[in-house]
Amino acid sequence: MPYQSPISPGRSWYEDTAGSRPEYPALDGDRGCDVVIVGGGFTGLSAAAHLAKAGVNVVLIEAHRFGDGASGRNGGQLGTGQRAWAEELEAEYGLSRAKALFDMAEEAKAHLLDFAAANAIDIDYMPGQLSVAHKRRYVDDYKRHAEIMTSRFGYPHVSFMDAAETAERLGSTRYFGGTRDTGTGHIHPLKLVIGTARVAAAAGAHLFEQTPSTGIVSNGGKVTVTTPNGTITADKCLIGVNAYGGNLEPVSAAHIMPIGSFIGATVPLGAASKVLPGGESVDDSRFVVRYFRKSKDGRLLFGGREVYAVNDPKDIHIHIRKQIAELYPDLKDVEITHGWGGYVGITVPRKPFVREVMPKVISIGGYSGHGVMLSNFFGRLYAETVAGNRDRLKLIEDLKIPAFPGGRRFRAPLLFLALNWFALRDRI
Repeated sequence: MPYQSPISPGRSWYEDTAGSRPEYPALDGDRGCDVVIVGGGFTGLSAAAHLAKAGVNVVLIEAHRFGDGASGRNGGQLGTGQRAWAEELEAEYGLSRAKALFDMAEEAKAHLLDFAAANAIDIDYMPGQLSVAHKRRYVDDYKRHAEIMTSRFGYPHVSFMDAAETAERLGSTRYFGGTRDTGTGHIHPLKLVIGTARVAAAAGAHLFEQTPSTGIVSNGGKVTVTTPNGTITADKCLIGVNAYGGNLEPVSAAHIMPIGSFIGATVPLGAASKVLPGGESVDDSRFVVRYFRKSKDGRLLFGGREVYAVNDPKDIHIHIRKQIAELYPDLKDVEITHGWGGYVGITVPRKPFVREVMPKVISIGGYSGHGVMLSNFFGRLYAETVAGNRDRLKLIEDLKIPAFPGGRRFRAPLLFLALNWFALRDRI
């Protein structure tokens, strides 16, 4: 019987196309190390790989299997810059700091592609991304954005698309304009998870699956992480669980909120299909964003139903097919072969959360839907921090990330109301 993630609904197309997915043992017994990492997604595995390559004795534990969370089940889009547009960051922080944040994100993009190439990880990279306006009044914003990216941030790969070009590149007339970015692209995320774990293990990192943390304590200059079958004692600890932290650690839980997002994969559409003839990925201007792309074998991978309640939808296929049909009426009866979901971590301002939550314990997460390239790079930056250079990670640590209002008890219902209000605005 195929493996089913116990924390994420549905079986993904990624799982059926990633090739061999090695299993790692569960921790059995006590261990000591230099660094213990809790969480085996992009952040933790990247940190483990870079630390081990630097000769650091590192132990990583994952409560389930590598890739069961968002790192192995996401939309696969890299994007450009931070989640917020560069000019929005400039308005908030000034040009110098906004440029530094933008440049860091661009370095993260290059790092991901270079890491995959250097370590022979086939991530199914496909170039290009379209960002499109679902309301006519947003079109001028996209046009200005393309100009600003070139003139103020030195990024010449974004060009404006009018309605006609947008329709041609999408194969749909439901959007009014947007931008085309030839300097980015999209990947098969689970292949990157599997490959990064392989690199970390080969470098000497000690990787354990099916090993949940039952507690983290920092005392007397040491960090102790308890598990059901052993205790790990380390000099430092990285928490990289993102949306799956639960009650593990209260500071992160107050600042990072899990939300569900769901994706469907169609049958291959065939060479004659007019859907995304250039093979780009797409994100739109809705607050409750729709994101989609074509796989290398011509399937439409469509994500567009964020869920802010605690329950998963009973039939992912129905909801995804309905949204596909809104954009592509000819696909109203298309067969959906896979429907799956997972949880991503968001923060109030939709910026990453990096904080020392107790002595020698750093938590990293809250990528807010922009984590494919950032999380992998932040794992590398954490390794730099262990080596004594905290300056670059500090650029993110210094961002002001407020806690969600209402605390853990009321944050979910308050966010549910707020974001469903935004979803209503998307339709008006």
